[in-house]
Amino acid sequence: MKRVKFLRLCLVLAVAVILTKLFQIQILEHDFYVAKAEAEHTSLYDIVAKRGEIYMLDGEEPVPVVLNTTVFSVIVDPQTVSREAVSELLSKIEKSRWAVSSVDEIFEDESRRYLVIAKNIPRADYLKIAEEVPGGAYVKSSNQRVYAEGDLAASTLGFVNADGVGQYGVEGALNKELAGKNGMLKTITDVNKVALSIGDDNIRIPAEDGKNIVLTVDRNIQKKVEDVLSQHMKDLGISHGSAMVYDPNSGKVMAMVSFPSYSPANYGAVEDASVYVNDVLETPYEPGSICKGFTMASAINEGKMTPETTYYNEGTTMVDGWPIDNAQKEKQLGEITMRTALQWSLNTGSVQALRLLGGSTTEITQRGKELLYDYYYNHYGLGQPTGIELYENTGTVVPPDSEYAYNSTYANMTFGQGLNVTMVQVASGWSSLINGGYYYQPTVIAGYIDKNGNFKKAEKKEPVRTTVTPETSATMRGMLHDTRWWMGDPEEYYFGGKTGTAQAIRDGAYVMDEFVSGYIGFGGASQDHPEYVIIVKMWEKGRTTSSEEEVRPVFEDLKMWMIDYLRIKPNKGGAE
Repeated sequence: MKRVKFLRLCLVLAVAVILTKLFQIQILEHDFYVAKAEAEHTSLYDIVAKRGEIYMLDGEEPVPVVLNTTVFSVIVDPQTVSREAVSELLSKIEKSRWAVSSVDEIFEDESRRYLVIAKNIPRADYLKIAEEVPGGAYVKSSNQRVYAEGDLAASTLGFVNADGVGQYGVEGALNKELAGKNGMLKTITDVNKVALSIGDDNIRIPAEDGKNIVLTVDRNIQKKVEDVLSQHMKDLGISHGSAMVYDPNSGKVMAMVSFPSYSPANYGAVEDASVYVNDVLETPYEPGSICKGFTMASAINEGKMTPETTYYNEGTTMVDGWPIDNAQKEKQLGEITMRTALQWSLNTGSVQALRLLGGSTTEITQRGKELLYDYYYNHYGLGQPTGIELYENTGTVVPPDSEYAYNSTYANMTFGQGLNVTMVQVASGWSSLINGGYYYQPTVIAGYIDKNGNFKKAEKKEPVRTTVTPETSATMRGMLHDTRWWMGDPEEYYFGGKTGTAQAIRDGAYVMDEFVSGYIGFGGASQDHPEYVIIVKMWEKGRTTSSEEEVRPVFEDLKMWMIDYLRIKPNKGGAE
């Protein structure tokens, strides 16, 4: 009898425990278990946005240069698929070189439910194995970049990494615009995680595809500049070279080249990641005597000198007790004009322009340094971001109130040493010297291709500011034209330009065995309307290069090609 009562008590307690547990589950923790049940049968999927494509111009027409292709990844659930099935599938995938996991790796952790075993399989290869994908495995499609023009403009375009994120160039700087915004699908799934169309809680947020961007870069100009520059570099045995073709009347970049280069489709095959860097925008340098144009334009614009202003050239001038020599000390000695000083690229001439800018003929004054900095930094935009849509470096121009603003520092700045600027800064500022005095913000965006395939051009940009007067600009065109007095340019067209050679810096000091050499020039039918600007730079570690003999010829090979390509009609009356 006692045993019966004991069993009855145990039964009552057991029922009480069960009822308590049911109360807890069904009442107190109802929401928790409902959510858990839903989680077992509900899946969240990303709806991957289509990455925007990139176009260049072919004349006035946009042509695609970076496209998307569909690739496939195979994912398995090791708990629902057999080792034999995976092994058989993987053997076929391995033959196509897209496998990223081995059979042992897949099954070494029994708790895993999701593992990518192959990725980025091209469509043709995927179709060969599609029927072999077993239950417990599924396929996910995604986009992969195709660079239709190979390595053309690689440093401008950049690349997309294995995670689908843009790196360097347009792909990196404009990644957010190109990537778009992924959507989301929340849906009821079956035991194999296949989405079903039933369920009141299904949610679908469409993806927002990325923008299709049209660049101002003309692929024909880009190809020509790359061919010409690479051939000169090969002939000379020079390792590094950069160039840009620029529209001085709009700020549009028509070509941008940086060597050595790489293949965006095979970006991982490089030995040195520095090849990813766009030298035109991201590597500050000392532009050398190109800056003499900036210095003289500043003094002319302030009414402190004219091209016919004279000074006595001794081949050397003293600043802070230090001698500053001309590259050719024996040339043009005696009383000469500033026009002659620019023609012969005399350092003594640009230093004299700085003295005149400050109101003296014999001394560099604080006022002169303040004015030169104002023009360099605030007018010409040297040492500050240009606002171009890509990654860029700012460089450095020493302010006049800096502890390093010695007279000798500013004397060196007049001929392009003692400061660090980028090629795009030089080209945009220099363009304002010859286009009437208007500074345009550089741009690589010509517009966009909309969903209907229509080319929507970007709004025409107005000048950001004026740098010099139209009269000063006309004077500078003439002076820069005169630097080519011996070149024998065609009379029907008008060209001007300036060389620039600077000693390289190593371990904080200038060295004599390495130069960075450059040239910047313009061309057009008449003096009043330059149509293009070309800037070129070459250098190699431990090597002296020549702006005149090695870099300027790149401009010479391009100047008439640009005239023909842009269909610039000759001035029958002569360019003058």
